Formats: sequence, C-alpha cells, structure tokens
Amino acid sequence: MTDARIIDLLGDRSRQPLLSFEFFPPKDDEGVEQLKEVAHQLKAARPDFVTVTYGAGGSTRERTFEVCAILRDMGFGPVMPHLTCIASTRSDLERISDTIYAEGYRNVMTLRGDPPKGRRVFEAAEGGLSHASELVRLLKQRYPELCCGVAGYPEVHPEAESAEKDIQFLKEKVDAGGSFVTTQLFYDNADYFRFVEDCRKKGIDAPIIPGLLPVSSLKQARRMTTMCGSRFPDRLSQALESAGGEGEEAEAAGIQWAVQQIRELLEHDVPGIHLYILNKARSGLDPTLHECMKQRNLPL
Repeated sequence: MTDARIIDLLGDRSRQPLLSFEFFPPKDDEGVEQLKEVAHQLKAARPDFVTVTYGAGGSTRERTFEVCAILRDMGFGPVMPHLTCIASTRSDLERISDTIYAEGYRNVMTLRGDPPKGRRVFEAAEGGLSHASELVRLLKQRYPELCCGVAGYPEVHPEAESAEKDIQFLKEKVDAGGSFVTTQLFYDNADYFRFVEDCRKKGIDAPIIPGLLPVSSLKQARRMTTMCGSRFPDRLSQALESAGGEGEEAEAAGIQWAVQQIRELLEHDVPGIHLYILNKARSGLDPTLHECMKQRNLPL
C-alpha cells in the first residue's frame, strides 16, 4: 500500500478544506485498545489524513509505527508518521526513513523535537541533526517524492530570538523541501492571520494549515498554552471560569470557542483544519467536526 501525498490533496481545490486529526502513541497495550475505539468513532468524520506523533529516546517510537499500521488497517489514509531529530544519529534517521518509505508512507511530519523534560535547550545526539531543516533535507535527498510537513508557530517558537528569526527558520525548512506547514495550537485567529501574512511577505508560499486544540478545562488550557508558548485569551479564560473551570459545562465552553474559530477560519478559505484530539472520543468533538463537515458538504 502506497499513500497519496498530502501536498497533492492540498492542490486539489475540490477537496478543500482538508480535515485532519493528530493521534499520539499510547504507552501500553490498554491505551492502544482505547485508541482503536476512539479512532473507530472518529472515522465517521472522514478525515483526509491523520498524523501520529513520535516518542523521544525510544519511549514510544515503535508504537508510533504500530499506531500508523492500526489506523491504516482501519481504513484511514494517508497516515502521516512524525519524525524528530531527538536521540538519533544521521544513520538512525536514514534507517528509519528507509523503513517509512518501504512501508508505503509518502508523508512525514518533519520536526526537530522538543528538549527532554527538565531541559530548556535542545542538544543533538552525537552524529545527529540539530534542526528540522536538516531533517527535511535528508529525507528529500534520500526520497525526493516524500511530502514533508513542517511546523509553524503563529505566536513564535519559545526558543526563537524574534518573530522575524522564527519565520526565517520556517523559510529554511520550506526551502529545504517542506511541502506544507501545520501550525502550533492557537486560540486567537488574529495570530494565525498575521502569521500567514508575515510568511507570505518573506516568500513562504507553502499551504499553512491551522492547528486547533478544543480545550476541555481551564487547567488543561493553561497547561497546554504554557507548554506551547501560546497566548490564552482573557475572554476564553473568563468563559471557562464562568462554567466552573472543569466538567461538562467547561468542556462545552471550550468547544464553542473552537467552533467559532473554525467558522472564521473557513470563511477565510484556509487550506484545512488540523485537530489535536489528544486521543479523545468523538463525543467531545462533535460540534467542531460538524462545523468542518458543513463546509465540506458532508454528512456526519
């Protein structure tokens, strides 16, 4: 089985906006069974592609490809594994890319990876790579037809010296062969629109897909935005606080915020919507999925 390339799907205007989900590999067999149940529920939304994150230092690397195979067997496709530079030599990455290609995957989310927990600075493995642009270049030199997704940061990467420098790093990734950009989560669409405009001014013409995470509680939202360096709007914080901070009412408030984001983004003809679902069941995502499906004229 050989996957279609996501950049080709993005080039087909009749399919836009695309819808995609991000899964993460569970740490144990029980988690894998739960993921299968969630994926079965989400299949009704007919995503155009799905991605699977990559564990650092071997923690969940094998499960990344196990989950990719499970999703494929369930009928999802294309399935896009993530690949990072963390704890890998160049030879390791070449070997992994050979496996990816041999298994018929033609899309890779290409990332440097975050520093290990407790560290602020990324350190490449001896004989490894230090930047996502280097990883993109390695993959494209080895397999030119691979479609490499790269990450963009509407509110600036936490380690970047400035917004201008951050966009320059993104341009290097695209110039190295990055086919499209998926953004880090954000909660104010103005940040995304400004980011796209700044990218275009710098000559980045790759499609830029907004990444969204519907929040389920105030605690979760604060944790995720702190981790990612994203801004948490006062109005969203107030809405969650008014709903009690957690529980069904808070989750409903978070989902309603995401629905409003999606409506505005779709009105501006974004190339797709990428949902960070955190392996959650469909019940909490229904309103956001309905909003995507409405634009695509598909029943859910």
